[in-house]
Amino acid sequence: MLKAIQVLSSSSSSRLFGCRWKPLATSGPAISLSANPLSHHSTTAPRFKSSSLSLRPVSDRSSEPVRVYSTGSDPKMEAAPSPPSPSPTALSAASSRKINFCQWCGGATKHEVPDGEEKTRAICTLCGKIAYQNPKMVVGCLIEHDNKILLCKRNIQPSFGLWTLPAGYLEVGESAMEGAMRETWEEAQAEVEVLCPFAQLDIPLIGQTYIIFLAKLKKPHFSPGPESSDCQLFSLEDIPFDSLSFSSMVVTLKLYLEDVKSGRLKFHYGTINKRPGTSPSDSHAYTLDNHMQS
Repeated sequence: MLKAIQVLSSSSSSRLFGCRWKPLATSGPAISLSANPLSHHSTTAPRFKSSSLSLRPVSDRSSEPVRVYSTGSDPKMEAAPSPPSPSPTALSAASSRKINFCQWCGGATKHEVPDGEEKTRAICTLCGKIAYQNPKMVVGCLIEHDNKILLCKRNIQPSFGLWTLPAGYLEVGESAMEGAMRETWEEAQAEVEVLCPFAQLDIPLIGQTYIIFLAKLKKPHFSPGPESSDCQLFSLEDIPFDSLSFSSMVVTLKLYLEDVKSGRLKFHYGTINKRPGTSPSDSHAYTLDNHMQS
C-alpha cells in the first residue's frame, strides 16, 4: 500500500528565475495540451505487431542482407557493462551477439560486418534481415518546490534504495515532455507543470540519452509510486549526492546547483563517460565531456 500523500504548503515560491517554456506561434491550428498530464496514460498504449512473413525456400533467396532497423533488447537504466571500458567496436560486437534469433522470422542469426559497414551486426541466416540496435531515451523531471528538490528512493533494481529524480524510458506514442510528466506521476504520484528543458545527457557506453525538464508541482501533493519506496523534498544543501542512483542524476543536480549559484538557469548538453577501470555502480566515476550550455 502506498504511503499517505504528503501535503505541503501551498504558499511556495519557485527559484526557477522565471524560466518558462513558451511554444512558438504558428499560423496553423493551435495545439493544446490536456489539463491532465496523464490523460494519455489512461488509454491503452499502441502496440505494434510484426507483419506476417511469406518465407521462400532458402535456395530462392538472395544472399544479400536486408537492412531493417530494430530497437533491440531493452536494457536497464544505466546498467553499464563491467569495466574496463571496451572500445565502441567491441561494444557493437558484444551487443549484436545478444541477438541470437531473428525477430521477424525466428531464424538463427550470424554475427558479421555487412558490406559497406564497419560494425558487427546480427544478420538472419534465413531472411537476411539485419538487426540494428538503437539508443534508448530516458526522460524525467527536476522538480523544485519551496527551494527544495523532489527525489524518489528507488524500489527496483538497478540502484535499489538509492535516490533519483523521477525518470524512466520514453514510450512509443508520447513526446519527451509527456513521458517525463508520466514518469513523475508513476514514481512520485505528482502532477507537474513543465517549465523548460534543462539538460540532454548522452551516455554512449550503454546507448542511452537523458532529457531532463525543469518542472513545478501543480498541487503540493506527492507520495511514492510502485517503483519508489519513499519521496522527499531536499533542500539544495542537503541533496544526498553520496546516495544518488546514477551518474546522470549526479551530473544533472550538480549542473542545477551551479546555475542556482550563478543566478541564471541554462540549458545543458554533455556526454557522460565512465572512467576506465571503475565500477559501473560508482555514480561518481565519470567525466562530463563536450559540455555546452546556453
